[in-house]
Amino acid sequence: MFTPATESFIKQAREIQEDELQRFYGRVSKHLLQSPKEGGEVVDSLQRLHLIVSATKYVRTLPPDFSKKLQTLLCSPSCPEQFQILSSAILRESLPLSLHSLSSELSQDSRTLSYMASVILSQAGSKEDLLPLCQHLLKSLDSRQPEAQVIKHTLPILSKIFSFSPQILSEDQVNLVSRKLADWLRYASVHQGASMSSGGFFTSPRTRQPALMIEVDGAVAGDFFTVLCVGQSYTEDQWMNMYTFSMIRKWLLTYDAEGTSNTESAQLKRTQVIQTPHQDDRSEVDSSVMSMVSATSSSSRLLPPKERLREKAFEYCHRLIEQSDRKALKRTDAELQKACLVESVAIMDIICTEDASYVYRAFPCIKALYGRLSADLGSARALLPIAQFYLNHSEMAAVDSEAVFCHLFSRFPAELFNEPMLAFEFVQFCLRNVTVLQEKVAIYRHSFPNLLKFLAWNSPGLISEYVELLPSLLAPETAIELLHTLLDLPCLAAALDLQHRSACYPVQDRAVWDQQGSKITASLDAFRQPSYRGLFLYILRPESGTGDTIDRLNTLHKALEGMVESPRVVHCAQIVPVLLHVYFNTVTKMADEKLISQFLMVLLERSSLLYNIKNFSTEVQRVFSMHLQTLCKLHPPLIVDQYKELLDFASTTTSIYSKEHFYTHVVWVIGEYLSVAFDPRCTVELITSFFEGLEAVLFEITQVRQSANPPTYSPHLLTVLMTALAKLASRSQDLIPRASLLLSKMRSFARSGPVTACFSEEDSEEIITRAHELINLLKLPNVAQFVLAPSARGESPRWHRDTNTGLPQRMRAISGLLHNQSSFLPA
Repeated sequence: MFTPATESFIKQAREIQEDELQRFYGRVSKHLLQSPKEGGEVVDSLQRLHLIVSATKYVRTLPPDFSKKLQTLLCSPSCPEQFQILSSAILRESLPLSLHSLSSELSQDSRTLSYMASVILSQAGSKEDLLPLCQHLLKSLDSRQPEAQVIKHTLPILSKIFSFSPQILSEDQVNLVSRKLADWLRYASVHQGASMSSGGFFTSPRTRQPALMIEVDGAVAGDFFTVLCVGQSYTEDQWMNMYTFSMIRKWLLTYDAEGTSNTESAQLKRTQVIQTPHQDDRSEVDSSVMSMVSATSSSSRLLPPKERLREKAFEYCHRLIEQSDRKALKRTDAELQKACLVESVAIMDIICTEDASYVYRAFPCIKALYGRLSADLGSARALLPIAQFYLNHSEMAAVDSEAVFCHLFSRFPAELFNEPMLAFEFVQFCLRNVTVLQEKVAIYRHSFPNLLKFLAWNSPGLISEYVELLPSLLAPETAIELLHTLLDLPCLAAALDLQHRSACYPVQDRAVWDQQGSKITASLDAFRQPSYRGLFLYILRPESGTGDTIDRLNTLHKALEGMVESPRVVHCAQIVPVLLHVYFNTVTKMADEKLISQFLMVLLERSSLLYNIKNFSTEVQRVFSMHLQTLCKLHPPLIVDQYKELLDFASTTTSIYSKEHFYTHVVWVIGEYLSVAFDPRCTVELITSFFEGLEAVLFEITQVRQSANPPTYSPHLLTVLMTALAKLASRSQDLIPRASLLLSKMRSFARSGPVTACFSEEDSEEIITRAHELINLLKLPNVAQFVLAPSARGESPRWHRDTNTGLPQRMRAISGLLHNQSSFLPA
């Protein structure tokens, strides 16, 4: 991340010793005593000191006298700005600092005040630390000084203060700021600031009238000033107007949450819409927005400060929305228009939430804006706050919002999946409104194939968001399809990559196409072939409901072979196990017996149908193994319900070599839950069928031949197979001789040449010991059944009532007595 030289400097700064650091403080202090205005060496020393105090995680402690000198440097308006910047940066990273002494020296100079405020804000630990700075700023706002002397940096600093401690402002102070914000929003000058004359022989001594502001399309701005008015220079009140707009949303959210309490003022605002327009004393030209603005200009002065601020903010946002319809001459102005649209709609949404009377005034404007932007993909980010507005207020206004959300969830992820910022904002929109979307937006849960496109393309940056979002997408009717979709997520990433490449590289330009590499080119060829069209259309489908999965997954995986090493596909494969854990942890809380049976079918089927990415199958099978036990524990009759599929899977030796971990857990659940204690349908014939299948597998993999290849499976698989056979034999005692015969052969198997060459001595001994223990248990069938088939209620034993579950505890107690008190035994 850093260059070697930078790394070296940071390392030296971190390893500097305390005595050397104290000497360095002394040298810097001497430089400051001489004359900080003389430049170079002082700047270099302060830069080095800043590196030292900021290079470590812990806070450095400055000597008190040196800290005082830096504060003096910081608070001096005549000091060069570079020294103030460095002093502020050092004090922010160090201790101790007396905020009381610093707050008592607050400057009227805007530049100095901003640097002092940055130190106070970074070091403040409580409301009391910020109170002097807050009082100083509010005093400057209420000082009745000329507009040209208003401190330009007041509002940004004040915004930081109430973000840190909203309770710092009293009700009177909130009203003061609200009144000032309303005035700055509405009554900024529409003339440009006075430009500095370049001088010259022909310069006129007379001052010319400043020109009017212009719109982004070059027309003269005939209405009140907004941030979309363009000029060569700006007046102080225009700067305050722009600062106010930048903080108004945060201000409304913080101090306007109680809503309108005055019913008379609310009635007044409702009647303002139909009042006869009055000419506003600040307006220049009548326009479409002035018919609404002028009607409220005089009457709004009668409102309390908070309600008046709402009114002026609403007018301001309405004006911005109209200005955004103009064709900008510069690209930067076009981007500014989109940003202002986002902010304006969000502010109007807040205002309508606090006072419902604004909903009827806002909806015509918002509806027209949606109609104008809905076809423009370049304005996609501006449509998200519009959707939020519809979500919050369409029911009150009796407006149908279904078309808005259909457009939002169907088109954006499908066509703009490669826009990272839109992806993040879209997912955040879903997270903020997850409850409402689940209840009121029918398309939300059915749009998960589209929503997962954002994750497939931007997987490293959206993992935590989708971990939180995934449970809301689960529904009983789509749970199985969602599971298949999660397993196919790397395929979706590969298909999106091919779709993007195919759009960028036309078929005619074969030379550029072939530069992608032979493997990727083969996948691009497959993507463009009609025979694969159905497969890619399914994997890129926008909505659920077209089936659980496709029959030709192997064909799709073969077509996507060239993309298995793509970084995007690899990253996507790495997050699938995480999402599967979230999926199963959620679905087990809502699934019924039928759905759990379907899950087992999917686990057995998809354990061998996964995209061939390195380690992907192994990790997914580990997740399957873990949650297979959970599903069988929740619903033990599952083994009998799906006995045919489980028997086919467990009786196939090839399952061991491709998915040993999952196969081992399947064998374990068969041995554990195939019992009449869990399901009365568990007959002797069913137990015998499973026993014969597992017996054949164990016999086949333990054949002792000198020419045989060494085992490619783990000793753990053998012990699980042996234990499962013993458990089944204990429940059908006719099988005990066959189980004992097979177990007796395990010693010769473990001591054979191929096995000793592959397994360690400890592993071989473990196999022999387990076989010997099981043989001894099976010699006593009743004991074997008790030991190998514990009670189904063993998780919550009642030791004081149940003699069966209490037996192991009694046996341990008797055994202890026999060993410890052997002298009491008869001779």
